[in-house]
Amino acid sequence: MENIKKWYEYLENCNVCPRKCNINRTKGERGYCNSGYNIKAALASIHNWEEPVISGTRGSGTVFFSGCNLRCVFCQNYDISSENKGKEITIERLAEIFIEQQQKNVHNINLVSPTHFIPQIREALIIAKNKGLKIPVVYNTNGYENVEMLKTLEGLIDVYLPDLKYFDKKYSLEFSSTSDYFEKTTEAILEMRRQQPKDVFNSEGIMEKGLIIRHLVLPGCKNDSFKIIDWVKNNLGTETYMSIMRQYTPMYKAKDIKQLNRKLTTFEYEKVTDYFIEKGMKNGFSQEKMSATSEYTPIFDLSGI
Repeated sequence: MENIKKWYEYLENCNVCPRKCNINRTKGERGYCNSGYNIKAALASIHNWEEPVISGTRGSGTVFFSGCNLRCVFCQNYDISSENKGKEITIERLAEIFIEQQQKNVHNINLVSPTHFIPQIREALIIAKNKGLKIPVVYNTNGYENVEMLKTLEGLIDVYLPDLKYFDKKYSLEFSSTSDYFEKTTEAILEMRRQQPKDVFNSEGIMEKGLIIRHLVLPGCKNDSFKIIDWVKNNLGTETYMSIMRQYTPMYKAKDIKQLNRKLTTFEYEKVTDYFIEKGMKNGFSQEKMSATSEYTPIFDLSGI
């Protein structure tokens, strides 16, 4: 395991994510993610629209963090990811939020876009667990992670829920401003699988330990989706859980990009899900056409923060 430093030491020359901005967040400097010393969050809520094994019947206790190390042009949460809206809170307050979510009888704690706050979140989880946090913790990420930072979370994260957005760097560069997305994200996913090698479910069918890889099918990118499915099969096996998402909606800057300024067609989506089956993948989640709407985007009004 990584030699764990004090949480703030990671921010003094910040290499928390693959951007490796090398700035001093303890002195107020801000890198690509636009995040500083303090945690910034925009919403703590009960979310019922994750995969069934995450949301279940009582919902997932989500905490949405502000800022992001990708800023995708089609991001549905752009007002908090790119525009960085939210409220700064202390590590102690975040630990309290975890306990408050547990008291609402949710199935799990769901950390949404946590990457750039790993050191602070780790500290908050330790505090919360010492105060009685017992439900599983879900790490819900865009996938663009620093493996060495993920290692510092070992033993604290129960379920990893990463995106695997792109195979071809021409898409990751144009849509998320990074040429090494696939390389860094697949390295991260292999580390997540190492930490949680088995998928474990409780009597209610809720995942308590494990890995689910999310892939959002984008317009005009079905061949890229095929390559992602191939990688998962070849590197993690046919039992790996994947969530093939249909919810793409042209939002934010995507409205001005010709390829992305439309919804996904049924033909495109079914080609990808058919390929998933043809390749022998056994565990997957799909979405209905009605999921492609902005109505499922949360209202980030600082509730619960």
